[in-house]
Amino acid sequence: MTTQLGLPDDIQACLFDLDGVVTRTAVVHAAAWKATFDAFLRERDGADFRPFTDSDYDRYVDGRPRADGVRSFLASRGVELPEGTPDDPPDAGTVNGVGNRKNELLLEKIRTDGVEPYEGTLRYIDAVRAAGLATAIVSSSANTRDVLRSIDAERLFDVRIDGVVARERKLPGKPHPDTFLAAARDLGVQASRAAVFEDALAGMDAGRSGHFGYVVGVDRVGQTDALYAHGADRVVKDLAELGGHA
Repeated sequence: MTTQLGLPDDIQACLFDLDGVVTRTAVVHAAAWKATFDAFLRERDGADFRPFTDSDYDRYVDGRPRADGVRSFLASRGVELPEGTPDDPPDAGTVNGVGNRKNELLLEKIRTDGVEPYEGTLRYIDAVRAAGLATAIVSSSANTRDVLRSIDAERLFDVRIDGVVARERKLPGKPHPDTFLAAARDLGVQASRAAVFEDALAGMDAGRSGHFGYVVGVDRVGQTDALYAHGADRVVKDLAELGGHA
């Protein structure tokens, strides 16, 4: 292991998730999902509806592309909606309509409250780049570029694979490894020489099934055991624990 970065010596690239790893937006996403799903379920089931929970977020939504999250959670409640199209209005009774409703709420919360980075992560990425390793941001969010620009962090990544790129290339999202694999390919690095940094269980599954060289789980919400169970090689509460001084 390198003493500077806390990674195996043969790692050549680092692939970072956005929400919950680079930025403190995971909690904002969770709040937007809860508001969206609770309103949907209340309208469908009345006052006795069963609310969307933190456990639901972790199991069915966190780390997945927006439409996959809608589909996965509603299936857990025995609800099936027509797919619709990505351009559906937010009041449409479709998978894409519900997803777009959530995105409207998310953007409103970001505009109101702003975006805050994890400073330990930014320092670690600076150290990674100073050591000569390549970097990529890999997120299911279609708002990745705007979020990175808002914290002046777009410059920290050689490659961006986000919800926009995934749609263009028809890449399935996490827990499938395809977006991480695409990032490694774009960087010209084999998966076995790349490290994945994720806070979502779906991201852990992607790292494991993609046979990446090292998978770091970032535990922001007290799910260390689950992150290990889903494939993490190491779990930290902040990337500063790995070391690295740019």
